[in-house]
Amino acid sequence: MDSKNKISRRTFVGTTASAAAFTVIPAVTFAANVGTEKIRLGYIGTGIQSHGLLKNLSKCPETVVIACCDVVSTKLEKFKGEAQQLNDAKWKGEKHEVTGYKNYRELLERKDIDAVVIATPDHWHAQVAVDAAKAGKDIYCEKPMALTVAEGRAMVNATRKYKRVFQTGNMQRSWRNFRHAAELVLNGYIGEIKEVNVCVGPPVKALDLPSVPTPSTVDWNMWVGPSFYRDYSPVLSPPVEDTHFPSWRNYREFGGGMITDWGAHMFDIAQWGLGMDESGPVEFNPPTEHAVIGLQMKYKNGVILNHANWGESNAVQFIGTKGIIEVSRGFLRSDPATIVETEIKSTDKRLYKSDDHYQDWINAIKKRTRPISDVETGHRTASLCNIANIAYELQRPLKWNPKKEHFIDDAAADRMLSRTYRGKWNFLDF
Repeated sequence: MDSKNKISRRTFVGTTASAAAFTVIPAVTFAANVGTEKIRLGYIGTGIQSHGLLKNLSKCPETVVIACCDVVSTKLEKFKGEAQQLNDAKWKGEKHEVTGYKNYRELLERKDIDAVVIATPDHWHAQVAVDAAKAGKDIYCEKPMALTVAEGRAMVNATRKYKRVFQTGNMQRSWRNFRHAAELVLNGYIGEIKEVNVCVGPPVKALDLPSVPTPSTVDWNMWVGPSFYRDYSPVLSPPVEDTHFPSWRNYREFGGGMITDWGAHMFDIAQWGLGMDESGPVEFNPPTEHAVIGLQMKYKNGVILNHANWGESNAVQFIGTKGIIEVSRGFLRSDPATIVETEIKSTDKRLYKSDDHYQDWINAIKKRTRPISDVETGHRTASLCNIANIAYELQRPLKWNPKKEHFIDDAAADRMLSRTYRGKWNFLDF
């Protein structure tokens, strides 16, 4: 798929009267430059992940929440109450009411919203992000950024066209240990890189859940949105009392399995250390039939990237001619052990430094610059993960052109770079 192509040129009109009447009007670019000029946020998706985002973004001195949206009324009310309490404590003496919406497009119509935080299930990311960009909103979108390669490219194109600031939720880039590991690798402290091992969970699987009656608190048709319809299951959208992350992420219709869920974190660090933020592997070689680990990927320069169980879960292992570096959220270590104690020289290549993923986004909004995990970076990481899923499903070797974003001489695989949308749910002509 050529990077300039769009997913569809048909207008998305939705299934409700309010959605059908909705028109996105590009807003004036936010131009705050100093001090505590308020950046007014709207949250789209108010499940478990949104509460962590709310807490972290509320620590940024400039932010105030004025709107939120969800198709599950109980989750919406819980988030709305928490956001209001944070507003009241942060902005004493000022009244900043949080308004709740069921249809996110009503939220986007508000011209007093500067930026949105997208924490929906993955199958909604692209549609909401494209709509938000067209509405003139800056965007924080949870990882994995997109459900398909085509959706990711559409998100990049919309962000660039409407000159938006887009931060992907790959927050490990704002953690010191991951940055230090990547800089050591990038500058040759373990010699020439031969192989990288990433251990994350299995690829996506087909949905096989029994249906149960839909609770009155859930607009299930809107929850399913652009994906093919299937009946409600609490595994996909658990009640608000549940404190575990829902399992929609494991199923093809709504997520990408652990390959994209944790892979969006760990393959992201591999790409960073290899200097491949705007590229990716050129070969994807899956393991034996029905295996769920063992995919080998190869870059043009010969470096091998493995989805492999190398002994640590949700972790990355860089293997060079002079040593090994291993990193996860729980450790940073090397062989020889002294490598990770090395200070990066001022003359070495340095990576973008961010110590706070959320403030980094806010700063970028104020300066109109690209944040540490810009939309193109998020797209490239998500693409690697999505192509890995395609390779596991097809169970045959694939050759990939990262520049043109299509498979080489493989029309069947190319068709899997996008997906079919249900009814009138589709992408805006942006």
